[in-house]
Amino acid sequence: MSLKPRRVEFEEVWPDVLKTVQAVITCDCVDRKVWNERFSDVYKLCTALPEPQGDRLYTETKAFLENHVTNLYNRVHESEHGILPTYYHCWEEYSRGANYLNQLFGYLNTTFIKKQKFSDADLNYGNFTIENNDHMLEIGELAMDIWRKNMIQPQRELLTTLLLGEISRDRQGQVVVESVVQGVVSSLVEVEQYKKKLVMQLYEDMFEFPFLRECGDYYRADASGLKANYTCSEYMEKVLQRLDQERIRSTKFLHPSSVQKVNCECQQRMVADHLQFLHGETPEMVRNEKQKDLSNMYKLMQPLHMGFLPLVDQVQEHIRITGLNAVRNLKQDNLPSLFVEAVLGVHKHFTDLIRKVFNNDQLFVGALDKACAAVINHKTSPKTPCRSPELLAKYCDILLKKSSKLVSDSDLDERLSRCVTVFKYLDDKDIFQRFYARMLAKRLIYYLSQSMDAEESMINKLKQACGYEFTNKLHRMFTDMSVSNDHNAGFQKFMEDQSVTLDISFSVMVLQAGAWPISATQTASFRIPQELEKTVRTFDDYYSIKFSGRKLTWLHNYCTGELKLNYLKRPYIVNMAGFLMGILLSFNASPKQTFAELSISTGLPCRELTRHLTALCETKLLQTEGEVTEKSVFSLNMEYTSKRTKFKINVATSQKETPQDVENTHAAVDDDRKMFLQAAIVRIMKARKILRHTSLIQEVITQSTHRFHPSISMIKKCIEALIDKQYLERQPQSPDEYSYVA
Repeated sequence: MSLKPRRVEFEEVWPDVLKTVQAVITCDCVDRKVWNERFSDVYKLCTALPEPQGDRLYTETKAFLENHVTNLYNRVHESEHGILPTYYHCWEEYSRGANYLNQLFGYLNTTFIKKQKFSDADLNYGNFTIENNDHMLEIGELAMDIWRKNMIQPQRELLTTLLLGEISRDRQGQVVVESVVQGVVSSLVEVEQYKKKLVMQLYEDMFEFPFLRECGDYYRADASGLKANYTCSEYMEKVLQRLDQERIRSTKFLHPSSVQKVNCECQQRMVADHLQFLHGETPEMVRNEKQKDLSNMYKLMQPLHMGFLPLVDQVQEHIRITGLNAVRNLKQDNLPSLFVEAVLGVHKHFTDLIRKVFNNDQLFVGALDKACAAVINHKTSPKTPCRSPELLAKYCDILLKKSSKLVSDSDLDERLSRCVTVFKYLDDKDIFQRFYARMLAKRLIYYLSQSMDAEESMINKLKQACGYEFTNKLHRMFTDMSVSNDHNAGFQKFMEDQSVTLDISFSVMVLQAGAWPISATQTASFRIPQELEKTVRTFDDYYSIKFSGRKLTWLHNYCTGELKLNYLKRPYIVNMAGFLMGILLSFNASPKQTFAELSISTGLPCRELTRHLTALCETKLLQTEGEVTEKSVFSLNMEYTSKRTKFKINVATSQKETPQDVENTHAAVDDDRKMFLQAAIVRIMKARKILRHTSLIQEVITQSTHRFHPSISMIKKCIEALIDKQYLERQPQSPDEYSYVA
């Protein structure tokens, strides 16, 4: 084929082109040779001399398509098989033929029509619409436009009514030809896909809006009927079935953009319009933990904006009440274990419920956290401190102490991890820290820890939960234990170098005063037995040589020793506290001692001496008449016997928390809090220079919440203390503002 333009008579070429166009648009068979010839004819008409015939070719083709669609319209309305099936058949044939026709007229589209078409900028910013009569469409687009104008618009309402009727029949369970409904609905979308904007307008105006209105009316009536005839539980089951069925129906018949709109409309009519009815049944469902009903309620409410907030509130309150009931009437015996296990039981139960019923929705997880925090930080009265930090610390102490119960390492680690779960809910984490540090100190000093690895593991868990600063002192306590081993080895070498020989085995713990929760001021006075003086003096010499400037303070009330009893028929080795050992060693001078003589030889206060003498009399190592008093006379029991040759004597409350210890711990926490708050205030004011009272209090609270929740009155007292110390001053012009004094 020659590409050179030449003279062509339109009347000679058009009949052959028209014949092929008729075959193509009706999807008849067209021979490849004929197709190529017609393609050439289109090219020749578009490049004809002396004047191209593209405009006339476009006009004649348009006229043919209009006439053809008009005939199809008449065929649809005269068909005996129904309007929708015939429409669908005609559309399938026409749309496929239009696609082929667009290819046949490819040269016309690219060289003639595109030059006449408006650009995207014209369409987006021009003052005309795409339907402007001056706008030329490509042949495929023209075919779609003619179908819309000549086939759809004249029977617009009829098609809508028929489509809604077919879908209504499907909703009622009647047989519907799905392909026909799908095809007709798709035609409303496909017929305008060539547009640059508002491509879904015909579909939305003609079908989607009426369908949503009809769908809403249907389910409004359906919901009223269901609510009248079924319980709330049954109603939710039915609604979920309806919603699922309508979702499947929408996916099957409608354009994907409509599925969510239909779901929202159904949700609105069957759920949102009946929230009062559904919410009214929520308390009873939550109270009885009806998991299936709650799951259904969640599924119905979840798509609605803030729809299940009342459900969240009910769940939170139920968890709080359940938790308080679980810990309210616990017996004093083994209270720490009962309390922690009860809290963990409630937490696990509702964690599983939220995962199973509410799909771990963050609102419900947050409700669980708030409820557990309320249970764990509950106070029996506003004036008494919360006991949860103390009980949790004691429970950890029970787990980490040596016991007769054999617990595997994995089980112990799991229990400690669960303790950290409770710890995270504590408001007063600093109180827990104080109690835990005191108990850890006793475990380390008295070698009561079940496993040092478990001790370090627990501290690392606390560090992950609260940061390094929170566990800094606990880590230093462990460091002191390892350093003490080095001191003992160094002391042994020192004695070898000095040729000093001790008559006893001796080991010492050197503890940093700032790291250990031990106060030297609370230590009872004690006169070291003569048998130990040389050892203590030698270690003092060793330490002063190695560390000049450091001072050792001996805490004899924490000392323990092993004493061999040689005055009996068989020797016994007794492990006891240092005070007990000092008392017994006094009997080396005389087998009988008065209370006054023992007081002078040991230097112990009357109360401490009475307590320890009572312990020795109860074990029958010492004898006295009646109860121990200041006038008592004590003697060694020369007839003492025991089944064990090695045993231990414990003094009552020597290693247990006393009420006084608890009170002292809370007092120490209050002092620490004041210092913490004052440091926070100075830190904030140093950075901000000038700050209003309310803003300062808010920032202090923000910086303190990871350790404890400070009261406003305590913060105010700390501010006044800093003003007295001249760290802050009030602004002369504004008493409500503070400024930092550099």
